[in-house]
Amino acid sequence: MVDVEHDPATRAEIRAFVRANHPDVGGDPEAFADGLARLRGRTADPRFDAPIVVETRPSGVRGLLHRVRCRWRRRHAPPRVR
Repeated sequence: MVDVEHDPATRAEIRAFVRANHPDVGGDPEAFADGLARLRGRTADPRFDAPIVVETRPSGVRGLLHRVRCRWRRRHAPPRVR
């Protein structure tokens, strides 16, 4: 939730909109996000419109060796601060 101070009337309007249009009670998720952005006085942040990329890690013995190597490197790395 965005930390923005609203007067009681605006806050009541936002709460009423959320109660009526929340996706958990059958509202449209896109319309809900747009309506909240409009009521909060800001537009949707375009930084979050990028596609989601899922990276997979090696599994099995190879994954175990990868995790051991990473942990060893972290433990034996030089300190990050002086």
